[in-house]
Amino acid sequence: MAKISSASIERVREAADMVEVVGTRTDLRRQGARWTGLCPFHDERTPSFSVNPSDKLFYCFGCEAKGDIFGFVEETEGVGFGDAVELLAQRYGVEIEREEEDPREAEARRRRDRLGALLDRAAEFYAKFLRDSPKAERAREYLTGRGLEPEVLERFGVGLAPSDWGSLMGRAQQAGFELSELAAAGLVRKGRDGGYYDAFRARIIFPIRDRRGRVLGFGARATKPDQVPKYVNSAETELYRKSEILYGIDQARAAIAKAGRAVLVEGYTDVLALHQAGITESVGVMGTAITERQVAVLAGLVGELILCLDADAAGQKAMLRAQQVAAARDLRLAVITVPDGKDPADLLSESGGAERFRALLDGAVGIEEFQVELILGRADPGSPASRDQALNELAPVVGQMTEGAVRDELLRRVSERLDLDPGLIARRVSSGAPSGGTTPASSGSGTASGGTGSGGATPVETARPRGTLSPAERRELALLAMCIEAPEPGEKILARLTPAHLSGETTWRAVEWLREHLAEPLNGLDRSDEQLTGTIQRLVMQSTPPESDSLAAGYEPASAEAMELNFLVLERKRLEREIATVGQSGDTERRAALSRERAELVNRMTDLAAEVSTG
Repeated sequence: MAKISSASIERVREAADMVEVVGTRTDLRRQGARWTGLCPFHDERTPSFSVNPSDKLFYCFGCEAKGDIFGFVEETEGVGFGDAVELLAQRYGVEIEREEEDPREAEARRRRDRLGALLDRAAEFYAKFLRDSPKAERAREYLTGRGLEPEVLERFGVGLAPSDWGSLMGRAQQAGFELSELAAAGLVRKGRDGGYYDAFRARIIFPIRDRRGRVLGFGARATKPDQVPKYVNSAETELYRKSEILYGIDQARAAIAKAGRAVLVEGYTDVLALHQAGITESVGVMGTAITERQVAVLAGLVGELILCLDADAAGQKAMLRAQQVAAARDLRLAVITVPDGKDPADLLSESGGAERFRALLDGAVGIEEFQVELILGRADPGSPASRDQALNELAPVVGQMTEGAVRDELLRRVSERLDLDPGLIARRVSSGAPSGGTTPASSGSGTASGGTGSGGATPVETARPRGTLSPAERRELALLAMCIEAPEPGEKILARLTPAHLSGETTWRAVEWLREHLAEPLNGLDRSDEQLTGTIQRLVMQSTPPESDSLAAGYEPASAEAMELNFLVLERKRLEREIATVGQSGDTERRAALSRERAELVNRMTDLAAEVSTG
């Protein structure tokens, strides 16, 4: 699709009302130049969420969610930047202009739009047939028997395909769609005689949608005992790729972001039953397989994924796959199992089932511990062959874990239960352990890299979940925010900062940006550089004096004295790191000189702190 022009993006930004947009997700109250409210991205009782309506920015001083108006729509609607611009343009009546589009791209876009409209019509047809047709009575009875109520069926658009060979095909052609389009959408198949017939017949239909709610394909369940297979999905098409989609993500997206976790189950009816029970952060994988793309979608929304998969061989394989694809992301995996081999939908249909399922969620265990216990439970400690088999199964599970207390505890548990030497076990699993014992960086977060600029130090940025900035990082960002609020002394402070003063490369890049853009920090930012853009947006929000005490934790008043004191704190930390490095080299003379410099600096800080407190 052709790129939206920069002029159009700015027109949309100007036309959109930031308070109105955010106000659809949380109640806002004016606090001076800002608006405040409860954060829509995490649970809280005291408002820590702040909106700057003039710059159209948001920031949470609790969980540190931040961004501009487009970022807010991306986060809450689960869409990309281009779609966020289009949604706001449609809402505020702004006509979008696109840069010159390749004719082939324009044709492909029109084709995708046609297929999308066709799939939407098909979903409506199936839903209406289930709701209204006397021939759908058996299907309605089956769904009612699973404990599913009409409201949740309607919300998810559940339908029924008639048993006729061409009901959908005929109606679609009457509406002007070609057979080639029906085939491309996966709605018809070609028979041996060359003719076409409906792909879904006499099956309960579950529309599969993307995060924006657009129908991409369908899952279908048999309604007759002799129908095989029991479940079928749409064929892979240019719109529908099973490995990239999570069933129910359109309904669960906001709840997932708010809960900070996602619950992953296997079946369509499991997802429906969970949402009906109020556990709306639930999505389905449409089978036991889980892909890297599906994990990536969830990792962008939450820090914890709870798996509720069968503990059979296929389920265990899916769990190990989930562990592998989550290894490079800051995502905690936990597992629950429904007792007595039931599906979640079965449990939830029982009296008190919702409370029992919530108790299972509260007691979820880490995926590694779950797998270790599962394997140890099958092993026969009295059989050397069984112990070897268990060790073979355990090696890839524990081997993928980073070094730490949890890994050590599981190794100890394996040693005791299998009666094997700890050293033997450690050597056996070491081939699967991440090198260096480092924690994998999360998607979209900075990785360790060399710093730029002068100072001779390499800032290293460690990926963390939202809301876990270190005290050092908070101090550094507070100083940069003061530089924006008081640009005259701020310019001098920025000139003195080096990478050696800072904890992360992104913070140093923010320093370099502010040196050139201190008067208007937001102008000229490249949105594709998410780290720098997010950091500068945060700093602009922090530089605005808050009227609410609940927001004061992220703000420090700017004065030349306070800024100098904050800088000296960073300088002291830099000296202390250098003293430690020199001490390891054995250069006692240099170490003594640095220690004297540090002592003088501490005296200056003491005097300056007294001035700040009395001033």
